[in-house]
Amino acid sequence: MKKMMKALLMYAPNDFRYEDVPVPTVSGKEILIKVHGCGICSGDIKTYHGGKRVWGESKETAYIEAPVIGGHEFYGEAVEIGENVENIKIGDIITSEQIVPCGKCKFCLEGNYQVCERHFIYGFKKEAQGGFAEYMKFNENGINYVLPKNMPLEQAVLIEPYACGMHAVAKAEIKHNSVVAISGLGTIGLSMVSAAKLLQPKLLIGLDLRKNRMDKALSFGADFVFNPLEDNVDEEIRKLTKGIGCDIYIEATSSEKSVSQGLNITRSLGRYVQFGVFPDKVLADWNIIGDTKELEISGAHLGANCYPAVIEGMTTGKILTDGIVSHTFKLSDWEKAFDIAEKDPNAFKVVLVP
Repeated sequence: MKKMMKALLMYAPNDFRYEDVPVPTVSGKEILIKVHGCGICSGDIKTYHGGKRVWGESKETAYIEAPVIGGHEFYGEAVEIGENVENIKIGDIITSEQIVPCGKCKFCLEGNYQVCERHFIYGFKKEAQGGFAEYMKFNENGINYVLPKNMPLEQAVLIEPYACGMHAVAKAEIKHNSVVAISGLGTIGLSMVSAAKLLQPKLLIGLDLRKNRMDKALSFGADFVFNPLEDNVDEEIRKLTKGIGCDIYIEATSSEKSVSQGLNITRSLGRYVQFGVFPDKVLADWNIIGDTKELEISGAHLGANCYPAVIEGMTTGKILTDGIVSHTFKLSDWEKAFDIAEKDPNAFKVVLVP
């Protein structure tokens, strides 16, 4: 086993460095993988540019423990395992959930480990370094899964974002007579379309500003797609619902305008699900929720309890991933990859391969 490896470390906003670091050692229930691929999340882009939710207002308020290896959409081959590891062997192709929960707090014991009181997220903490590296260590409390040997990179690197999308869809409680609008058709929004279509709602509507994303949503099962800059979304959805509005609105854009749009086009007694993460505080007419419509508001965070279903769905072809991985780059070309992920309108998911 090599003693040193290449990795992409996050030191500070606009200060990421591709450099040599020691290969992690493992013991107990820890696992070392040789990384096969790691996707670039929009959160990684925000982190690079100094997102407040990661870097805080000061070093004392920062969530990130810099310098740290980034990346939380990873998978690879188990090459070393601790002496207490069970159900995983050398050579297995594996992934792990992006959250490392404590397993002991109130929320973990209730099965709601996505809001664990004392958790790590891979790619942000010293105890949970990420997948932008040649090798990566899975924490002893990690939630790990063995993948099919023949699972292609185009599916394996999408398990994490697709689990996030499926969790949001689960929170939406879609029924067969539901009219569902999904705002934001990036990788996670498109995963929501695929997951929601399996529930056979009455109508499935996608909203986005990019034609390629709208076209992909149609191919994934959306019945209608609209561009809020070109179409009167409120008017179009009311035409489809006899003037009432959609039953369910899932917000996946991280845009303040999308919040107001959703509150306006969701019918009375409808459900609004917030998934997108905003860079700043959002201003909206909160009276719509209570005094006007009695809306049900639900948050969706991470992909808890969804990894097995996503893996099974990808394996059987029920969950669609065709064309979502649009670009792959060597880890050493991370700067170009980040630039493409941020700026190229034709990019869906950009992947780094060590």
